[in-house]
Amino acid sequence: MRDLKKRTQKFALDCWYLCSKIPKSREYNAFVNQLIRSSSSVGANFRASQRAKSSADFINKLKIVE
Repeated sequence: MRDLKKRTQKFALDCWYLCSKIPKSREYNAFVNQLIRSSSSVGANFRASQRAKSSADFINKLKIVE
């Protein structure tokens, strides 16, 4: 599980780095904002699933992600 935590962090940082290279223009702003939000939500959802109090709670958190 530690490997997955590091991978989600690296994924978010890589996406942020990619977004910093995209030209700052009106056409790309919506795409950049969505990519930043969705890439960081991967790690947030993983952390939430790891804090589940029971197996039923874990499954419920994963269904929210789905």
